[in-house]
Amino acid sequence: MAVDGKSEPLLIRVEDFEYHKGCPGCEIDRWKHDHAGIPYKSLMFVWIIVLAASLPISSLFPFLYFMIDDFHIAKREEDIGFYAGFVGSAFMLGRALTSIAWGTAADRYGRKPVIICGTVSVVIFNTLFGLSTNYWMAISSRFLLGSLCGVLGPMRAYASEVCRKEHQALGLSTISTAWGLGLIIGPAIGGFLAQPAEKYPYWFPQGSLFGRFPYFLPCLVISALALVAVVSCYWLPETLHKHGKHEKFDKTITVKVIPIESGKVQVSEPESPSCEQSLLRNWPLMSAIILYCVFQLHDTAYSEIFSLWATSPRTLGGLSFSTSDVGEVLAMSGFGLLLFQLILYPLVEKSLSPLNITRIGAALTILLLTTYPLIAQLSGLRLTLLINIASTFKNILSVLIVTGLCILQNRSVSQSQRGAANGISIAAMSAFKALGPIVGGSLLSWAESRLSASFLPGSWMIFFILNSIEFAGLVMTLKPFIALSADT
Repeated sequence: MAVDGKSEPLLIRVEDFEYHKGCPGCEIDRWKHDHAGIPYKSLMFVWIIVLAASLPISSLFPFLYFMIDDFHIAKREEDIGFYAGFVGSAFMLGRALTSIAWGTAADRYGRKPVIICGTVSVVIFNTLFGLSTNYWMAISSRFLLGSLCGVLGPMRAYASEVCRKEHQALGLSTISTAWGLGLIIGPAIGGFLAQPAEKYPYWFPQGSLFGRFPYFLPCLVISALALVAVVSCYWLPETLHKHGKHEKFDKTITVKVIPIESGKVQVSEPESPSCEQSLLRNWPLMSAIILYCVFQLHDTAYSEIFSLWATSPRTLGGLSFSTSDVGEVLAMSGFGLLLFQLILYPLVEKSLSPLNITRIGAALTILLLTTYPLIAQLSGLRLTLLINIASTFKNILSVLIVTGLCILQNRSVSQSQRGAANGISIAAMSAFKALGPIVGGSLLSWAESRLSASFLPGSWMIFFILNSIEFAGLVMTLKPFIALSADT
């Protein structure tokens, strides 16, 4: 079009949008088609649900040392870490066995029913764990909680489906940040609220329910938050397409008119979706999942080790922290992670690709953990200050790595396979995370038994092995192992 003898660039987009009445997936697609903005309301509900599902995972770590001691199952103090590892692993073992089934159910019946089921299981079985009177009841309740809480995979699929492509990184970072905060705030709740009859006798007398069950209060608080998440599921819209398979994809015709002086008109029609390949043969997906498993093994072992190491006595190379001290460190880490997510993460995500975010996060983690044995030699204000800073940076780096790999996974599959793909990812990751507490607890017990060794004594060996796992993951981010989809 010419105005005053000048030509103007012109871009006209005409779309034939196929909409199926009554299909929730089509409703979401139409909403995204009509609204270019970020779906803040949906992401808020996503954040609440994921936070509630992640809180119980590591909330036990600050008091697990004392809980195992109260069960009187360990014959020596050095053996407490060994028994604690199996309780910590029970959740992940249960999740590893059922994640694929939950992902498949989410692809068949919808994301919302699976999400509701998972949050309800948190309310029930996390409460039962707080009421555990012996070692086997603790393991059983944690195993059932992990088996029935199949929230993470469907929520990842949901977050990528409720956002337009340009906002998918933000949607998945909402999942990663809520999950990361849950893994930090959960232990903070456990640290502050465990053994309330000893810490707050005025409010919780020794003869009260919380005096008889010293670890029930933190579990009750988390279960109450999960109940809020169950209620919020009412406003969570479904995103799965529910109509014939041959009708699942909308046909869009786009007409692009380039500046008039060029005299060119380009008409393009998107290709039909290709036949869906087997997920196990999708190497961009599988390579991202394998990487994810390695880094999650490291993070879970670190989480188990950090709380046990911090509460271990100085004579065994620990920090002699109380459960409240550990809670304070983890609460500060959570606050720092939240600030990073709100202020700095958008800038990082725009500047770096998901894979580069993962690489940088892994490299910095190795450097950071090398300083932990040195920090342990300090005391007083210097110890408190530096352990808070180190813990905050460690959790920020973990969330960066997880977010980058989640983006790679979700971009490597179509919507109809996303639930199953995330189910495979969660199942594999849970198997590795089930090993994490066992590896971490056993490693800590072994390291505390060799304080006088000439090569990497005590905590030096602990963090050397953690760094070795992280380094293996870093090496695997390089070609030719890692593969990228065309969409990445």
